[in-house]
Amino acid sequence: MSDKNQYTEDNIRSLDWKEHIRMRPGMYIGKLGDGSSPDDGIYILLKEVLDNCIDEFVMGAGKTIEVTIKDKTVTVRDYGRGIPLGKVIDVVSKMNTGGKYDSLAFKKSVGLNGVGTKAVNALSNYFRVESVRDEKQKAAEFSAGNLVLEEDIIDTTKRKGTKVTFIPDEAIFKNYKFRYEYIIKMLKNYCYLNNGLTILFNGEKYFSENGLKDLLEETINTEDLEYPIIHLKGEDIEIALTHSKTQYSEEYHSFVNGQNTTQGGTHLAAYREAIVKTIREFYNKSFEASDIRKSIVTAISIKVMEPVFESQTKTKLGSTDIGSEPGMPSVRTFVNDFVKTKLDNYLHKNPPTADALLRKILQAERERKELSGIRKLATDRAKKANLHNKKLRDCRAHLPDTKNPRNLESTLFITEGDSASGSITKSRDVNTQAVFSLRGKPLNSYGMSKKIVYENEEFNLLQSALDIEDGLEKLRYNNIVIATDADVDGMHIRLLLITFFLQFFPELIKEGHLYILQTPLFRVRNKKETIYCYTDDERKAAIEKLKPKPEITRFKGLGEISPDEFQFFIGEDIRLDPVMMDKNTSVEQLLSFYMGKNTPDRQEFIIKNLKVELDVVEAV
Repeated sequence: MSDKNQYTEDNIRSLDWKEHIRMRPGMYIGKLGDGSSPDDGIYILLKEVLDNCIDEFVMGAGKTIEVTIKDKTVTVRDYGRGIPLGKVIDVVSKMNTGGKYDSLAFKKSVGLNGVGTKAVNALSNYFRVESVRDEKQKAAEFSAGNLVLEEDIIDTTKRKGTKVTFIPDEAIFKNYKFRYEYIIKMLKNYCYLNNGLTILFNGEKYFSENGLKDLLEETINTEDLEYPIIHLKGEDIEIALTHSKTQYSEEYHSFVNGQNTTQGGTHLAAYREAIVKTIREFYNKSFEASDIRKSIVTAISIKVMEPVFESQTKTKLGSTDIGSEPGMPSVRTFVNDFVKTKLDNYLHKNPPTADALLRKILQAERERKELSGIRKLATDRAKKANLHNKKLRDCRAHLPDTKNPRNLESTLFITEGDSASGSITKSRDVNTQAVFSLRGKPLNSYGMSKKIVYENEEFNLLQSALDIEDGLEKLRYNNIVIATDADVDGMHIRLLLITFFLQFFPELIKEGHLYILQTPLFRVRNKKETIYCYTDDERKAAIEKLKPKPEITRFKGLGEISPDEFQFFIGEDIRLDPVMMDKNTSVEQLLSFYMGKNTPDRQEFIIKNLKVELDVVEAV
């Protein structure tokens, strides 16, 4: 046997806590990312620190949390009880050490495993923790989990509480950037779920008086409400729901013990079931579940003793029971009983809302029946089009004959033209990256009904590839990336695709799944080094670095970039711009302005911005 195949005691290694976290960060914080996605690791680090502050608030200690981010330095300060001074170092550097194993003290905590701040510590090149109790302060500093400074306990006049400062390690989180939109959404969710809590983010105050009702008002424009938001609260459970006038699919926001369970779980499954059952019984009609839930916009929050999540990032609840004590109900029973009682009572007491809801269900029923024949024909056409061989080059995790759920790493690139799709297909990671090839420019779908999605071959095949016909529950890819040329035609295709998603699947954008791929405009190289530049400023800097007289190439389209080069742009260093919605603008207003019939306002907008663009070009 050759030496390389030998298996001896020398092959066995024991990693200490920080080595294991740094070697396998995905086990602790999910994917890494660069901050372009709301579930990227840098936001999980912030959330892990915030969860401890929230637990203090829940225990009645401290009503204010201060969060500041300057450049890449994050500071979180609460005014809770403060970590016991003799354990300050242990709780951030010893695995399986924490105060939440005592269920009496933290029976409905979000963090139960004693891992969170250890992961933050290990994955930061700078980490400092300060605790103030009884007019005494203890502080320590770490780098990559290694203790570099331990301060003595000193007297202080500071208010009690805990302060954590950290800088995510750029060796692990490459080219990362904090996007405040994602952070603000996270902080608002904490406020919605914790009445009386104030969070200050870079000096801006966030506070909620009406819980999940405020969340829905933030989510859906008032003009788009089919009926006033129904807001119901009970012990350890709260729901808010309405239906949208214009949105086609279902939209759910679910929480457990203050944690945003973006992948749902047992509580959300029970809630979806309870809504259907209660409404059927109230109207005494056996409506189709899809007709009841079509266009629903709703949120649920429950509290569970010692919750079991399906991953360390706590995005999906696995618990089947509310608690471990004898006689406590299952999650399903608990949610069903609450909805059956409270929602039924509300509908009896509010006939106008009950009437509006009934009209919405009947409208959905009519539309479904009208579309039933078209849907079948469209499905047959998609099969005949051999979607998974010609239009879609799938990734191994999502082949047609597998039943693998969507994972956080999966990506679908939507490309234009054979050359671009061919290059991306050859250079992609076949395990997690898929490619969908467009044929020509998509249709402008503004103002059209859902019928067009089935009648238009490109839209129908794209919908089938994503598996979003009935909402995001079966969405096959976590990231949908529009990859088009950075010229006028490419920009137009981007706009038409975004219009399609806004018109029929706006929650895809609301939930942070849609992105624009950035590709370089220039290649600057000499015999020793090649630099790809995304802006003119980067081009100038590259020329300065590689002087004298490097070769400069201006890319006109994706088709000019070879597969060998594409691997640099869709791999570890991929640059993505998330497509985000301004909460103050309704989808209808947005599409009407940009995609409706020509208006004087839009013409003025184009002329004004074209002049600005020309001024920039002349300056360059």
